[in-house]
Amino acid sequence: MLAHYQIIGKEIRFKSIFNYIYGNYLIMKNVTFSVLLLLSTCCSFSQDFPVAKKTPKTFTKHNLSYVDDYTWLENMRSEEVNKWVDAENAATEANFKEIRKEYSSVSKLKEYDFFSSNALATKKGKYFYSSIRRDRNKPASLFYRKRLNDYAIEIINPNKFYPDNNAYISGYYPSRNSRFLAYGINTTGSDRQETRFFAFDNSEPKEEVLTQVNSGLSWNGDRGVFYKKNMNKTPFARDSTFQLFYHRIGQLQSEDELVFDAAKSDNWFSFFVAQNKLFVVENNKEETLRSYYYTDITTEQFRLEKVIEDDASGFKFQYFKNDRIYYSSPDFEWGEVRSFNIKDRKNELVVIPQIYMHLLDDTYFYNDYIICKYKTLGKYYLSIYDSSGNFIRKFDAPNGMNCSVRFLDSETKELFVTFYSYTLPYYNFRLNIENGSANPYFNDFFPPKSTLFPLDYFDTKTITFTSRDGEQVPITIIHKKGIVLDGNNPTLLKAYGGFGSVSGPSYDTGLLYFLEKGGVFAYAEIRGGGEKGLKWHRDGRGLNKMNTFNDFIDAAEFLIKEKYTSPNRLAINGASNGGLVVGVAMTQRPDLFKVAVPEVGLFDMARFEEYTVGKLYLQEYGNPEKQKEYESLLDYSPYHNIKEAVNYPITLIITSENDDRVPPVHSYKFAAKLQNRTAQKNPIFLKTQKNAGHYGKVSVYNARMEEKADFYNFILYYLNQ
Repeated sequence: MLAHYQIIGKEIRFKSIFNYIYGNYLIMKNVTFSVLLLLSTCCSFSQDFPVAKKTPKTFTKHNLSYVDDYTWLENMRSEEVNKWVDAENAATEANFKEIRKEYSSVSKLKEYDFFSSNALATKKGKYFYSSIRRDRNKPASLFYRKRLNDYAIEIINPNKFYPDNNAYISGYYPSRNSRFLAYGINTTGSDRQETRFFAFDNSEPKEEVLTQVNSGLSWNGDRGVFYKKNMNKTPFARDSTFQLFYHRIGQLQSEDELVFDAAKSDNWFSFFVAQNKLFVVENNKEETLRSYYYTDITTEQFRLEKVIEDDASGFKFQYFKNDRIYYSSPDFEWGEVRSFNIKDRKNELVVIPQIYMHLLDDTYFYNDYIICKYKTLGKYYLSIYDSSGNFIRKFDAPNGMNCSVRFLDSETKELFVTFYSYTLPYYNFRLNIENGSANPYFNDFFPPKSTLFPLDYFDTKTITFTSRDGEQVPITIIHKKGIVLDGNNPTLLKAYGGFGSVSGPSYDTGLLYFLEKGGVFAYAEIRGGGEKGLKWHRDGRGLNKMNTFNDFIDAAEFLIKEKYTSPNRLAINGASNGGLVVGVAMTQRPDLFKVAVPEVGLFDMARFEEYTVGKLYLQEYGNPEKQKEYESLLDYSPYHNIKEAVNYPITLIITSENDDRVPPVHSYKFAAKLQNRTAQKNPIFLKTQKNAGHYGKVSVYNARMEEKADFYNFILYYLNQ
C-alpha cells in the first residue's frame, strides 16, 4: 500500500416568482533569482523557477519514513522565505501581464457587477444594515436604516481607524435592544481581529477596543459581550483559543472576566446566548464527546452548570426557547427538528419530522413560525410551520435558484427572501405566510434591473453520475445554450467535499465571463459534503476520505465521457478543503487535467495538525498519531505523492500570507516540490496574497475584482492554448 513512498399539505408552486424572474419584467439586457530570465520564460510551457534550496530532513512515524526537502519554508516569517515568496509572486505577476494581453476581463466583470441587482439589507435587532462602498479603492463602510426604505446612515468607516485600506469590517452584532453595536475590524485577514463598539445614542466612548478576539460575539442584553481570545504568541502556532471572557461595556479589557477555561484540557468549545442564558458546548480532543453547560446571565453572576455530559450522539443544537432545546438528531440522515426540556432530557418531542431524500439545509426560528429550507436535486423550497410544528404552506424556488431568508415582518406576516443562481443575480421577494402570495420587492434603494443576458442564454442542469463504487453523485453543469458538445469545450470543474458543508449556487460575475466565452462549468457535490445528508459526510471523512477524491476524479471522467470536454481542455479548482481535493486529483491523475488551481489548500497531510486550528480537522481527515489513519493520510497527501518522473498539469497555487486557518506553508512546500523536478515541463505558479487571510484579498473592491479577473483569465488562456 505504501510502496510508492520514499521509505527510508397547502402548497404554493411559486408561479408568481417563476413568472417574474423568467417573465416580461426581466428583459435581456540563498535564494538566487534572475527576474529578467523569469520575465522571458513565464508564458511558455516550460519555466525557470526561483531556486528553492533543499534541506533534507527525515521524518519517521509508525515505522514509516520519508524525506522532506523543504522544511525551511516552515519558517514562514523569515527573510529567506519572504524573498523566495516575492520572487514567486514576481514570476506569477509577469505571467498574468502576458495573459492580460489576450484576456483582460476586469472591466467586463465590473460592468457585470454594476448592472447586477443587489440583495436586501440585513435586519439584525431593530435596524437594517448594509455594507456600502463609496470608493472602490477603499474598504466598505457599514450603514444602517431604521426602515427598509430610509436613507442609509454611515456608522462605521474602517478607514477612520486604519487608513492603509487593508482593514475591513469582519462582522457586526447589535445588543438586545439595539442600544450598542459591537463590530469586528480585521487588519490582516487572519481569523484574529479586534472588536470595537458603537453607541446609537452616543452615550459611551467609541475608543473601547478588545484585541486578539477569535470568535463571534454574544451579547448579555445591552450590558456586555462574551468572546473567545486567542493567546498565541506567533501567528501559526497551534491554536490556543481555550478561554471565554465577558467584557462589560465601559471597562478595560484587562478587567474582563474569565467565564470558561479549557486551557488545561486543550478542548475546543463554542458558545451562544439565548433567552438570557449563556450556553457553552465543549468537545473533547477526539471530537467524539460533547458536554453542554449553561448559566443564567441576567444577574452577571455566571455559574456554569453542566446539563449534558459526554454526549456521543452528536446532535445539532438549533434553538432555545421556553426552557426547551431544539435540535436535529444524527439518527435521521436528512435532518429534522426535535426538542427536549433542558432539565429533563427524556421529555423529548418530534416537532418537524425528517423528509426522506429532502435535505433540511437551514432552519429559521421566529416567535410564531419555524421556517425550513429544503434542498433536493437542483431545487430548493421553503416549508412554513407554526411554532408547534404544524405545516402551513410551501414555497418553491425556481429551478436552479438558491434562496436566503432575510427576515420576517411580524405585523404583515411577510417573509422577505432573496433568490439567486450561478447566472442570475439577487431578486428580492415578499412571501405572505397567511395567503401564500409571492411578490417582488423593490424600493428607492433596491430598484429593479434588467438581466445581463437573455433568460434562455445559459443552460443549467443538475443530474447525477455513477461513481466507481456505484454511488449517484449530483453534478450541476452550466453552459451557453446551443453550444456543440464535441469534447472540445474549455471546462472548469469545482468541488468542496468536506466537513458536511452543503454547496449551493452563488452568483459570480467572473463565471458569467467564463461561460460567455464558451466555457462549461461543473460543480460536483462529492462525498464529504452534506448535500445528501449526514451519511454523505461520513462516507467522505476519516478513513473514508478517499471517496471524496475518487468522486471528484470520477466527475472529471464523466465530463470527458459525455463529450463536455477532454483532458486537454479541463481545469479544476477548489478552495480550502476543495484545494486539498484539487491537490489529490492532480497528483493521483495528472493525465486528466490541463490546468489545476488549488486555493488555500492543505497539502502536507502528515503534519497538518501541527499548525493553528489543525487539531480541529482530526475527525475529518484522520489522526496522524493512529497508525491506520496515518497510513491513510500518506496515501493521498498531495505533497507526499509528487513523483519525480511526472509532468503535472499547468498549476496556479493560491495562498495568503496571513492565513491562520490553512497556513501558507502548505502551498509553499507544494509549489517548491512541484517546481524543482526535471520532469516538470508545465509551469507551476505560486501566488501569495499579501495582507490577506483565508478568504483572500477582500477589503478593497478593485483589488478583489483584479484577483477574480486574473483567475478566469489564467484558466481561459491555458485551456485555449
